[in-house]
Amino acid sequence: MKEKKSSPAALLPIGVFLVIYIGGGILFQDFYAMPAIVVFLIALFVAFLQNHDLNFNEKMHLIAQGLADDNIITMCLIFLVAGAFSGAVTAAGGVDSTVNLGLTLLPGGLAVAGLFLISCFISISMGTSVGTISALAPIAIGISQKTGFGMALCLGAVVSGAMFGDNLSMISDTTIAATKTQGCDMKDKFRTNFFIVLPAAIMTIVLLLVFTMHGSYTITETLNYNIFQVIPYLVVLIGALIGFNVFGVLGAGIVLSLIIGVSTGNIPIHTLFTSMGDGITKMYDITVISIIVCCIGSLVKEGGGIQAILDLIHKRIGSKKGAMLGISVLAAGVDVATANNTVAIVMTGELARDISREYEIEPKQTASLLDIFTSVVQGILPYGAQLLYASAATAGALTSFDIVPFCFYPILMAVCGVGYIFIQKSK
Repeated sequence: MKEKKSSPAALLPIGVFLVIYIGGGILFQDFYAMPAIVVFLIALFVAFLQNHDLNFNEKMHLIAQGLADDNIITMCLIFLVAGAFSGAVTAAGGVDSTVNLGLTLLPGGLAVAGLFLISCFISISMGTSVGTISALAPIAIGISQKTGFGMALCLGAVVSGAMFGDNLSMISDTTIAATKTQGCDMKDKFRTNFFIVLPAAIMTIVLLLVFTMHGSYTITETLNYNIFQVIPYLVVLIGALIGFNVFGVLGAGIVLSLIIGVSTGNIPIHTLFTSMGDGITKMYDITVISIIVCCIGSLVKEGGGIQAILDLIHKRIGSKKGAMLGISVLAAGVDVATANNTVAIVMTGELARDISREYEIEPKQTASLLDIFTSVVQGILPYGAQLLYASAATAGALTSFDIVPFCFYPILMAVCGVGYIFIQKSK
């Protein structure tokens, strides 16, 4: 049997990406000033310059084989279909109705804890943490002003709930990436993931109740919603949980959204497909990045980079627990560098799958760990989009650093994730 090639030098493209991306973020004091796709293309160019045993055409054939992987193609297509659903349901008024319905159900005596629950509901429905924060941050600020509760506490509750849905939603790009890179069903990943993070959600509610036990808030303004506009979200969520084919579920959600949008007058007939196109366009970046990362991964693996990491892990860990912890730390570390949990999952997915096979970790467990620990980082990362959006809503009153200590859920999610790892049986 041919010995697998191991060469740390093959990891140079990943190092180049991290240096340029982090360096650019520090230099420009903005981690979004340097488009990730540009840096990934530079890293791909570096990968092509390595491994002189293969000519250019052989390397092109190698990355084409990598892109032909069923999970990669399926993941990219799901990104696009999920984008079409998001565009259609937004145009149909689903986002506004979902937010207003949630706020209408907000118990007056619970105030901030209720805000966390509504944020959970909205984010798991919409599949986007940033969208949830954008919708609820102004409301959180209003609650703070009327109750006297700290603004950072109220915004922390919104960010916490947003990360709950980002981690668990069936239409979240992180869930799609985690399940497809590991080759497991969404419903299996959801069940495993949910029971890991449920204690964190319960403890977050308790903490928020303790912090706000002497105040309350009642919404006096009229919040209009149409329950029919919320139905597409429920169909997608329930259908995915039952285990229906994800394309069929999303397709049903798109058709329902368009029918509801046209019948309510929110979507004119002539913009029927434009609404879907707008949503698909928003998924272009992550789809193209996924393709480029796959290309880089194929060349790095052929050069022995993946095997070098596996060899290092074998030296450092010798058990299933150690492997699970290694996967979690790896994913979290890449998220710190990229400030994007989906990109971090895509970048580490193949390596995590190889480690899992070595130590007999179930795909649903690995997918859960990838999603959980990248969401942990993203929920407390001061230069991440989530906290930047939250702080921007305060018009300079707070910085993202001010909100971090009150993001209870991501912090508790890390505790639960580590706890889950250590209760595993050693092998």
